[in-house]
Amino acid sequence: MQHIHRPKKDSKLSTEPLIHESSHIINSYAGEWTSIGPYNKIIESKIGDYTYTMDDVTVNYSEIGKFTNIASHVCINPVQHPMDRVTQHHMTYRRIDYGFAETDDEDVFNWRRSNRVMIGHDVWIGHGAIIMKGVTIGTGAVVGSGSVVAKDVEPYQIVVGVPAKPIRARFPQNTVEKLLKIAWWDWPRKVLEERFYELNHIESFIEKYGE
Repeated sequence: MQHIHRPKKDSKLSTEPLIHESSHIINSYAGEWTSIGPYNKIIESKIGDYTYTMDDVTVNYSEIGKFTNIASHVCINPVQHPMDRVTQHHMTYRRIDYGFAETDDEDVFNWRRSNRVMIGHDVWIGHGAIIMKGVTIGTGAVVGSGSVVAKDVEPYQIVVGVPAKPIRARFPQNTVEKLLKIAWWDWPRKVLEERFYELNHIESFIEKYGE
């Protein structure tokens, strides 16, 4: 993980991640221009450049692309309990904490690490949404507030509900294909600065860069 900064009231983002002092980060990576809000818990995950999280966000065993927007109280890849045992209580695998053994049950933790959540670039995840284990969310997608996503989401689709279902695409398929080909999220900082104001106008942007 990159160096963690303690944010000040007037802090500005930079090439080094800005991570709130109240957040708990374990074996994770955050890219340039990232911001991790208050009371986040992030475990063994990768967060791409410019992505930000608001308060009370949980991220477990996930890979998140660039420019993704994560609202407060989102939970990505909630951990599972072993339901096939006599008890689901975590004493059976967090054995050290309860004095039952000198080692924990690493098989359970490895099981949790499997089927990571994969989130693309420029995704918007609304307040209180839950992204279940093993789900892939495509670039440009939108997840409505309070949704529970249990199935993969196509690029630039908007999904809402419990369980989350597609309601419409953000753009026509031809536009989606051109945006994915342009891949503006991979532009270097200098190019992004030069073309920054063009990001506000989808039609002229596609016309200019979508060849």
